[in-house]
Amino acid sequence: MFSKSKINDPAPKSDDTAKPAASASPAIPAAPSQGGDFAASAPKAKPPASVLSADLHITGNLKTTGDIQVEGVVEGDIRAHLLTVGESATIKGEISADDVVINGRIVGRVRGLKVRLTSTARVEGDIIHKTIAIESGAHFEGSVQRQDDPLTKGPAKAAPAPAAKPAPAAAAPAKPAKPAS
Repeated sequence: MFSKSKINDPAPKSDDTAKPAASASPAIPAAPSQGGDFAASAPKAKPPASVLSADLHITGNLKTTGDIQVEGVVEGDIRAHLLTVGESATIKGEISADDVVINGRIVGRVRGLKVRLTSTARVEGDIIHKTIAIESGAHFEGSVQRQDDPLTKGPAKAAPAPAAKPAPAAAAPAKPAKPAS
């Protein structure tokens, strides 16, 4: 079944049986995408964005490796490759995407490699970005922080942790004051 001579032989061109075996190997990766030529060409073409229409209200988190266009209301976190927030859209939650285009209203943190606030954008929350563009007329309340990798949550959540440590230290002096009373 297996022989070292075929494995170690750098030039199996002389053996005609090796050629069909070599052509059978590329056929194996093609087998999972059975569906004809359409399925083979589908990965080449970029799929269209998932559109959440203006009459749609979602409560919960959304996660995709593709693109999302929001025109309705989302109460929850969104993770996507490209997120487009329409003018009529409202998102209450954290957004995390490679590219974020905001035309509507966001209440919550925005994380993105490229973040763009158009003139109709309304953002109430912090923006953590690698690159940012804010058009004239956009409304923004919050802080802006540049990071090389804004999609990782480590540094942003590490900052509140030291704030929690002084609270127990303040409780320790209160205990000695109690026995003194």
